[in-house]
Amino acid sequence: MHGPLQPSRPRRAAPFLAVAAGIALFGAMDGFMKSASLAIGVYNAMLFRSLVGMVLMAPLWLLQGPAWPSRQAMKLHALRGLLSGAMAISFFWGLTHLPLAEAIALSFIAPLIALYLAAVLLDERIERGTILASALGFGGVIVIAAARLGEQEIGQDAALGIGSVLFSAVLYAFNLILQRKQALMAGPAEVVLFQTVFVTVLMGLAAPWLMVVPDPGALTDIGIGAVLAMASLMLMSWGYGRAEAQALLPLEYTAFIWASLFGWLMFDEAVTVPTLAGAVLIVAGCLIAARKAPQTHAA
Repeated sequence: MHGPLQPSRPRRAAPFLAVAAGIALFGAMDGFMKSASLAIGVYNAMLFRSLVGMVLMAPLWLLQGPAWPSRQAMKLHALRGLLSGAMAISFFWGLTHLPLAEAIALSFIAPLIALYLAAVLLDERIERGTILASALGFGGVIVIAAARLGEQEIGQDAALGIGSVLFSAVLYAFNLILQRKQALMAGPAEVVLFQTVFVTVLMGLAAPWLMVVPDPGALTDIGIGAVLAMASLMLMSWGYGRAEAQALLPLEYTAFIWASLFGWLMFDEAVTVPTLAGAVLIVAGCLIAARKAPQTHAA
């Protein structure tokens, strides 16, 4: 008698390869968006990326023959759009003041913040391991911040950049909590499209005063960034739908490798020892927290 057939090794590996590729594309997107933000400002880079993303996503959503979102789902799309817009602006603004690898390392604190938000908003219990994980994570943030702020010539800009990235991480943590509810109401294409629509509408309110038409170079960066972001999201949605979130979580930290690579290739940014040390502490904290957390499935 033969036991039940097991999936082939390539088939088992496919979700991991998809998520790893998605993370790599997202790292490249950060590089192009940093370039656009330096050229025309964060607001205009985000506004035009949202416009391009909306144009790209609308046909994909319509091809699925979807029903119009419910009132409850639309409220959640609007809330996540508001959070995502503020999160992206604060993160990309921080990128204009920090190296890519440093900003990505700091943003890794978001999953730890989400654990405490889940305790407050979802009445989840905080385990002892979570406290240790938090201590390691915040220790990593302190290592990176202290090293950067110690450089006198860029201390003030660095402080603003660090604060902006950490604020973005807090908003991202809120997004992680809302994502659990949203995943039960809508598919990936609907989530991406309507989130992008609300970001575009909200940012468009300031367009009469702040909008600047990008030059060809900046527009190219924005277009590439929008395509990379969409492709990344689709790859990661596909991967997370076919493997356990807990198994895929360690791949998230390969973002540091790609941030280091694209920061070096595009902006000649060197990765410092304190940044590496801080990233190790933050990642260790997140992995400890993930081992303690119950298994969940991403949408």
